[in-house]
Amino acid sequence: MDVDEAVIDPAELEAAMLQDDGMDDESDRPQFAALSAQQLSDGSPQFRRVPVPPHRYTPLKENWMKIYEPVVTHMKLLIRMNVKTRQVELKTCPETESPAALQKGADFVKAFMLGFEVQDAIALLRLDDLYIDSFEIRDVKPLAGEHMSRAIGRIAGKGGKTKYTIENVTKTRIVLADDKVHILGAYQNIRMARNAVANLILGSPPGKVYGKLQSVASRMAERF
Repeated sequence: MDVDEAVIDPAELEAAMLQDDGMDDESDRPQFAALSAQQLSDGSPQFRRVPVPPHRYTPLKENWMKIYEPVVTHMKLLIRMNVKTRQVELKTCPETESPAALQKGADFVKAFMLGFEVQDAIALLRLDDLYIDSFEIRDVKPLAGEHMSRAIGRIAGKGGKTKYTIENVTKTRIVLADDKVHILGAYQNIRMARNAVANLILGSPPGKVYGKLQSVASRMAERF
């Protein structure tokens, strides 16, 4: 027997074995469909309850259909107002598709209870990178009496001008509720808005805060 005829290339042998076994065929790999929210919870419904503050009863009644439709139609959730416990209750059902639907629905309702408009809070249902950050003015600086009132006035500005300016520059939404500040937006934008609000609480003049906001916003625009 000729020596050259008896030599076998290892690469060719490995390729032949793989072809015989069908290991290189993508179609032989198992394909699994995405699990629904009902399947992830072992078929049992999941609940979320959002307390309703007394001062939000009337706005909730007036905007109930605006809240009800996106939660039921788009998120495929069940929602009701429990008058006895004074809570809005959300529940998954067999039609619920997204595992994150229940948490998004609860965040949406909670944002409305904090004082955000429905058209602003509904962004929590459509986008994944939005959050709500809440803090008290006393967390920045311990104030009381007239000093607290002046700090709130500096944040709002005349006719709400300062608050609107911060919202437009940072692309956030801000709610002033007594001594609490709630900010809705993306993480980086919330950070910018919070720094601006903190500077106003500490006594910085609005013009100086505007200048810092514009410079930070321009740097972020160049970066991204």
